[in-house]
Amino acid sequence: MEQFNFNNELSGQIALVTGGTKGTGKAIAERLLQAGATVIISARNAPEEENSNMHFIAADLSTVEGTQKVISEIMSAYGRLDILINNLGSSTTPAGGFNALSDEDWESTLKANLLAPVRLDRGFLPQMIERKSGVIIHIASIQGKLPLYDSTLPYAASKAALRNYSKSLSNEVTPKGVRVLAVSPGWINTTASKDWLGEIARNANSTVEQAQQGVMDALGGIPFGRPSEPREVAEFVGFLVSPRAGYLTGTEYVIDGGTVPTI
Repeated sequence: MEQFNFNNELSGQIALVTGGTKGTGKAIAERLLQAGATVIISARNAPEEENSNMHFIAADLSTVEGTQKVISEIMSAYGRLDILINNLGSSTTPAGGFNALSDEDWESTLKANLLAPVRLDRGFLPQMIERKSGVIIHIASIQGKLPLYDSTLPYAASKAALRNYSKSLSNEVTPKGVRVLAVSPGWINTTASKDWLGEIARNANSTVEQAQQGVMDALGGIPFGRPSEPREVAEFVGFLVSPRAGYLTGTEYVIDGGTVPTI
């Protein structure tokens, strides 16, 4: 039985976390750093608190130029990538259902949530396959199977596509030595989420607690009684990319406190 060093289990590994400057991406990046990995983070804007232990690349990954910049800079600086966490996600389209959405709303969401991971995977997979080693994680969402049509229609559709793509890709590259997994969180208690709740509360002249309960009700309830914390998602991702999860591939893992009511 192989023995693992849990305290430094990612030592020597090069990891990229997209959208790694805040929220869940930041928590994942910090978790991988704690496990000994060399961590690169990318986002359009620099992190508010600079971390000299991480390599930051400014890029708009919804564009071809942005993804190519990240790929080129990492390959030039490190020569390889061992762990790719496609965490970047965007849901900035207006509420109101299908009739409120323009082509631009659909296209911008699909570029960020689906095409960015596709392009990054395509850029980094050849060297992973050549070495017969690597892990790719796609951060999807429970909205890929539990869509909220009135508020996040393009986001839900793009995450459903990402789940399907992730499974298909794993079937192709797992025999070549690369593990591919999807993680679908439910509602996560990020700073952006807290700000959103505050806005809901102000608009409805209610408390933040009432606003949170209203969101949970809209999701059909969360049996755990609260959203997840970024570190809880990060801890699970840290396990999935580690040698301890070496037999796991081609699977989607839901971390939602029991939100999705079906199996």
